[in-house]
Amino acid sequence: MTDPIRIGVIGGSGVYQIEALTDIEERTIVTPFGAPSDNYIIGTLSGQRVAFLPRHGRGHRISPTRLNQRANIFGFKTLGVEYLIAVSACGSLQEHIHPGDIVIPDQLFDRTSARALSFFDDPQVGTEGIVVHIGLADPFCPFLSDICYHAAYATGKRVHKGGGFVTIEGPRFSTKAESRTFRSWGMDIIGMTTTPEAQLAREAEMSYAVMAHITDYDVWHETEEPVTVEAVVRVLMQNSEAAKAAVATVISELAGAPPSPYANALAGAIMTDTKRVPADVVARLAPIVGKYFT
Repeated sequence: MTDPIRIGVIGGSGVYQIEALTDIEERTIVTPFGAPSDNYIIGTLSGQRVAFLPRHGRGHRISPTRLNQRANIFGFKTLGVEYLIAVSACGSLQEHIHPGDIVIPDQLFDRTSARALSFFDDPQVGTEGIVVHIGLADPFCPFLSDICYHAAYATGKRVHKGGGFVTIEGPRFSTKAESRTFRSWGMDIIGMTTTPEAQLAREAEMSYAVMAHITDYDVWHETEEPVTVEAVVRVLMQNSEAAKAAVATVISELAGAPPSPYANALAGAIMTDTKRVPADVVARLAPIVGKYFT
């Protein structure tokens, strides 16, 4: 049996590979939820074995709504990941958060409508018969977020610690009415993929944090042009090296880290009498729930 790979990285728009990885192998993982976005790239960085996955697939082939996020997170869990670092391209909803800045959010607001939000109780994939109510009051791991903040700060970029992150369905950008409403709610940044990544990572008992790279002012700003793909790509290219440098620093800081603070997040969250959960469901979800049925 191979040693578990404790650190995972999800590369967002503009971060499709990490060139600094060495001793690379690709691993194809089959999950009960179907295929992940791509093969997992396993390599060594800062002395640690790391699993990397481009969220949208190499070549940016998968739309936000069509991402199989359950397969993505389940694959990381199968590899043994405890700490999951996500890099995302986002828009700013506040004047003081500028394009080119980095935000380490601490709260999440879900405005999606067409996504599978849980591993559990889904007859379509054979996980029915087990009901789980995961706690998500604080959707990002403070321990990992703090490391991400200091790593991002070390790149010389302007970094904001904390902030409300609203996830929209996409793939279209917001209308001005929507963008202004999110601002009035006190949201700070906007993106299309952090829901359901955050809650799935919690169900999988991982620490999860996001480094959000700000590419635009969405569409609310009166003196800036509304967001376009061209503008997003331009800022992403400017920030991509900083993103990779910050990820490398986080990985270095996680050397010898204790078990994830959420290693037992499902304890007390399983509502169903464990004696009544079908054995085939336990087997299918064994990487996540197996220890609760021994």
